[in-house]
Amino acid sequence: MTPDRDSPWTVFLAFLRLGLTSFGGPVAHLGFFRAEFVERRRWLDEAHYADVVALSQMLPGPASSKVGIIVGALRAGLPGAFAAWLGFTTPSALALIAFGYGVTALGDLADAAWLHGLKIVAVAVVAQAVWGMARNLCPDRERLAIAGAATVLVLALPSTLGQVGAIVLGGVIGWRLLPGEEIALIPLPVRFGKGWSIAAILLFFALLIALPLAAATSGNHVIALFDAFYRSGALVFGGGHVVLPLLQAATVQPGWVGNDAFLAGYGAAQAVPGPLFTFSAYLGTVMGPSPNGWMGGLLCLVAIFLPSFFLAIGPLPFWNWIRAHPVMRSVLKGVNAAVVGLLLAALYNPVWTSAIHRPSDFAIAVVALLLLGPWKLPPWLVVIGGAVAAAVVAAL
Repeated sequence: MTPDRDSPWTVFLAFLRLGLTSFGGPVAHLGFFRAEFVERRRWLDEAHYADVVALSQMLPGPASSKVGIIVGALRAGLPGAFAAWLGFTTPSALALIAFGYGVTALGDLADAAWLHGLKIVAVAVVAQAVWGMARNLCPDRERLAIAGAATVLVLALPSTLGQVGAIVLGGVIGWRLLPGEEIALIPLPVRFGKGWSIAAILLFFALLIALPLAAATSGNHVIALFDAFYRSGALVFGGGHVVLPLLQAATVQPGWVGNDAFLAGYGAAQAVPGPLFTFSAYLGTVMGPSPNGWMGGLLCLVAIFLPSFFLAIGPLPFWNWIRAHPVMRSVLKGVNAAVVGLLLAALYNPVWTSAIHRPSDFAIAVVALLLLGPWKLPPWLVVIGGAVAAAVVAAL
């Protein structure tokens, strides 16, 4: 890992490119991040990246966005954290706000061939990430067994309980069975003090408690709206599609958004790159009560992502001490192996099951994997190629 510091502008441009090309959901995003920041830019080595992913997976909120915020913070401090989030989030947020204003010329996107091609490429991206991380994080039978057990558990319990249970189980097995030798670790270059970290943790819990009370006592719709989206971002593990039931309960049940409008926006959210949490920008735009439009979209977007900033920044200054402790080294070995299992389970469901339906799909995925792996083509180019290939096959 290079210890150099980058400007927030450099971080912003790196994540903006990913925000324009990272299709396929949070698991695919982790694969794109690994290709960009471990293999291409070498901002992190494999072990540090795995630690960042493990830290993100153990905390609620959108997993890939938290990883991006942490990577930005490691490269350019707190401004870098904001720059990473802004670059990765802006493209999809703007697209969904525009869709919320009625830009529906493309019609129903559910059966679009090019969109299906993006899902196929996500299979290759995730497969490459699983293979690369498994080689480094599961070098022995014990850790391969932990990864396998985590895969089985998550597929058997496809919920937050299964994900958290797999991580906890991996940590416990690592603590009891894997040696936690003291080694000289290259510390993560945390570029802000512990005061910011403690303030972030306190603010996270303060808002989680105060916002519902303020909304109930004041009757102010803006506070109630901010509270609903803040809680949605603060109480969901793994992010992605898991947040949809919470958002539906928060917006459809009170009558803020119609169910048809909710489902239409969800369909559009599948067609844009970047984090699925930007669906909140669409909901804020189409909402009946004011604020709505672009102001409502930005309010909901900030509210749902704010917990991610607190939870990414809060533990980071303490992470070097945690990961250097012999007992925690054992725990992290097990947790990292479990994370590989989680990615393997996600490679099957939902990545594989939503994309590979016929032999031509599998063929495109194999070609994409070869282009990403041995040929080392840029992921964004492979994304475009996959979309074009699927459209051509559908037209034949």
